[in-house]
Amino acid sequence: MSALDGLKVVDASTLFAGPMAAMHLGDMGAEVVKVEHPIRPDPARGHGPSKDGQNLWWKTLGRNKRTVAIDLHTDGGREAFLRLARTADVVIENFRPGTLERWGLDYAALSAENPGLILARLTGFGQIGPYKRRPGFGTLAEAMSGFASSTGEPDGPPTLPPFGLADGIASLATAYAIMVALHARDRDGAGQEVDVAIIEPILAMLGPQITRWDQLGTVQPRTGNRSVNNAPRNAYRTADGSWVAVSTSAQSIAERVVALVGRPELADEPWFATGAGRAEHADLLDDAVGGWIGRHSRDEVVAAFEEAQAAVAPIYDPSDIVADPQFNALGTIHRIHDADLGDMAMQGPLFRLSRDDATIAFTGRAHGADTDAVLADLGYTADEVAALREDGSIA
Repeated sequence: MSALDGLKVVDASTLFAGPMAAMHLGDMGAEVVKVEHPIRPDPARGHGPSKDGQNLWWKTLGRNKRTVAIDLHTDGGREAFLRLARTADVVIENFRPGTLERWGLDYAALSAENPGLILARLTGFGQIGPYKRRPGFGTLAEAMSGFASSTGEPDGPPTLPPFGLADGIASLATAYAIMVALHARDRDGAGQEVDVAIIEPILAMLGPQITRWDQLGTVQPRTGNRSVNNAPRNAYRTADGSWVAVSTSAQSIAERVVALVGRPELADEPWFATGAGRAEHADLLDDAVGGWIGRHSRDEVVAAFEEAQAAVAPIYDPSDIVADPQFNALGTIHRIHDADLGDMAMQGPLFRLSRDDATIAFTGRAHGADTDAVLADLGYTADEVAALREDGSIA
């Protein structure tokens, strides 16, 4: 059994934040049906690398989802979607505000058919406000949230992440919001709308930047890999050309690190007693720590830090991750059979439960692979399905 067995989710969103939220729910056992346009499938199917014509990102993002191709612009497609929503607990969508309303598929219409439905609406800027109809992507949230302005080298430009950070954070917030709404539904059986703006969850993850500005009138500067709150904290190169990351958020860890690298006297300096004081002397501390690390291999550094009970981690690429004994002990990497490419590795669900299994039943499926089966589940006859396909309502 999985924790969310019996939960039915319709994923009518595209690209990353919404589909990833649906993926998280599917990992925990929810039955997820992915709805895509018959001619213009989810653009995520074209992002990133492919092998033998098969998009690799979609194999992960689309896992545990049955796929149907329905044109919501058409009367037949609208009716099929209403029938699908009638059987669902959750619908996730990320059309521009007003789009569902224009199609007659707004929450009023959906909840009239299914009063307990949770409609999760995930957009760049939310359902209200002057920016609500702007195109919204994670990159814009990374810019507007303060993330980019605080990331990068002190003398360099603001820096954007090379992956969908804001989308990923928003996907977690959306999954959480859905579970909150489902818990609230337990009170009286009534569903509700969930409004997630991608610009907000990443803002919440950036700490007290707003409170700092409000109370002190200052903003966090760009510090590269350093921290304004403690030192030594940086990425350091080892003698064999690898990199490791060191953190000293706790005073005792900082003392162990300087002792390990042969500079125990630094711990006697008055400024060493606080993280902020150490951060003001980051050059000195980086010279001491980086110099010692630069004379040892990565394995030697990690072993020495572990023995000293100091905090260090090798900076990994995927080959390191799949070989790491801790990731293997956790079962982080799953090997799944894919119908197109055979044996395939991917990261698994986000956590483990003591009583319920999280599983990847299958990888991302082809566009519209389950249209006929899903419509049959909704009561459509073979002739009705053929008619919908003939008029372009489905594919």
